[in-house]
Amino acid sequence: MGIKNLLLWRIIPGIALALATAIGWFASHEVPMGRFFATIVPLMKGVLPPTIVGHGRMSGTPPVPDDLMPKPRPKNEMFLTLPAGTGKNKKKAKFPQNGLGMCCRATAYDDVLVYRTVLWYLLLGGRHIDGAHLYLNHNAIGKAIKEAIRRGIDRSEIFVTTKIAPSHYGYEKTMATVQNFLSEDELGLDYIDLVLMHAPSFPLSTACGREGKDAATCRKETWLALSALREEGVIRNAGVSNFGVNYLRE
Repeated sequence: MGIKNLLLWRIIPGIALALATAIGWFASHEVPMGRFFATIVPLMKGVLPPTIVGHGRMSGTPPVPDDLMPKPRPKNEMFLTLPAGTGKNKKKAKFPQNGLGMCCRATAYDDVLVYRTVLWYLLLGGRHIDGAHLYLNHNAIGKAIKEAIRRGIDRSEIFVTTKIAPSHYGYEKTMATVQNFLSEDELGLDYIDLVLMHAPSFPLSTACGREGKDAATCRKETWLALSALREEGVIRNAGVSNFGVNYLRE
């Protein structure tokens, strides 16, 4: 078989099949972009991703000793203040200016290491956790928070930020998704301190878009849903992330 025929009948079809399989695998997840990043980021660091080989196989953060108890919070800790809420949340929220981001490094996608990292952070005095639906590590974060609470940290001291992915924008979708964040399969908390809209739009098809609504309408519906959830006390604060000025003016 000549090189041309080899390319036409073996190599190119093989590449096309591999790409189609990968795209289908990513798309089959509830948060396709989340699975994509949880796979690609570790691979770029030369590490096999937990999405393929499972959790607990990656090296990194050491185990937290069973007898480690909470340490004092940092001296001269800096805080930021959010505007006063409405409904059941009319107090201004004050939260630590510095926090632990749970994204964009290989270890942020391994649930075992995420659990250890968050628990170490809280027990050593940290109090602000910055996560997102897109990072696919809600469950491990929630378990670490609950263990920190069991060891003596008050839930009211911990400020939990998460973000809703643009793929889940739209009023009904947002209401259901954020409510699910509180389930045991996700964070497993009684409330969330701050939920952000993660980005203005999503490059692929979304449930809101399939209803014939444009991206601006989907954003507005999502904001209305977050506002309703804040009124109910499900979340304490709402905001946006990665939004330019034009989007803020909508």
